[in-house]
Amino acid sequence: MRKSYVIAILISTLFIFAGFNRLIDPPQAVISNGIITANLYLPDHENGYYRASRFDWSGVISSLEYKGHQYFGQWYDKYNPLINDAIMGPVEDFSPLGYEEAKEGGLFVKIGIGALEKIKEEEYRFSHTYDLINGGEWKVKTYQNRVEFSHELSDAEGYAYLYTKVVELVDDQPILLLSHTLKNTGKKSIKTSVYNHNFFVIDQELTGPNIKTTFPYDIYLSNSEEKRVVNFDSLGMVSDRSIGFSRYFNMGENVYTDALIGFSDSPEDYQFSVMNTKTGAGVKITGDKSLEKIVYWANARTYCAEPYIRLELEPGETVNWKNEYNFFTFEKK
Repeated sequence: MRKSYVIAILISTLFIFAGFNRLIDPPQAVISNGIITANLYLPDHENGYYRASRFDWSGVISSLEYKGHQYFGQWYDKYNPLINDAIMGPVEDFSPLGYEEAKEGGLFVKIGIGALEKIKEEEYRFSHTYDLINGGEWKVKTYQNRVEFSHELSDAEGYAYLYTKVVELVDDQPILLLSHTLKNTGKKSIKTSVYNHNFFVIDQELTGPNIKTTFPYDIYLSNSEEKRVVNFDSLGMVSDRSIGFSRYFNMGENVYTDALIGFSDSPEDYQFSVMNTKTGAGVKITGDKSLEKIVYWANARTYCAEPYIRLELEPGETVNWKNEYNFFTFEKK
């Protein structure tokens, strides 16, 4: 009798655990245009794959396949939905609104996330996950070749907005298109910078001489003492209109710089290509706004050119911008 009771408890526990796992499965969607197939995680305040306070919750692409090549995927060792960089794909980060004016315990805003509580600290830290006080309202519509995201935040210390993003695989073309619209529906001006981190992991190959990021213009490292240059003297290389690496990274190594110059203020200079010469897969990225700056960061698993643009909107104003990812293959070297 006792043995049967224990077995029944174990079976019940297994069912409860299985049900719990189903509940916490992150919502996701698969889209395809017949040429590219992509898997996206969808924003959700309770069960979303990503619920930290650094990156916009929409458009998290966990995989994208073109001609047998994979372009995005997991690059980090530890996962928790509240870890700031436990995320994948071409994800965007907006600089905070109202952080400087907010007092301890007050609110500041991150677009694509919501209103967050300010803590006692000297300055904003993207690596810290702040408590989400007002997550706004997400609406998601899924179609065969695209997902439409809408995030609306009502009054948060005078800040409010309607932000939409469409992640689309263009018909009959090897192109991923990110279309954005931001409307300032609040009482205060919106002044923010936004960049795409572009967490590429082409074919899951480790970072090394096989990875090259090229530009259609000469690019340099500034000598300004205000800029940071980490490991570009020993590991990273900027030459011949490209960023490359002298050898494969060891685990724990990284390169970083915010000192890249050479681009103009023309929107035409928002373009670069990333290639894995070992597997013969590449992608060209273009935008339709002027570059504010370009940051570059890479570790042993991912390599990221991070193009910044500046957005400034008075109450009632709307701005639109697009980013295009054109995937291609080439003969392996």
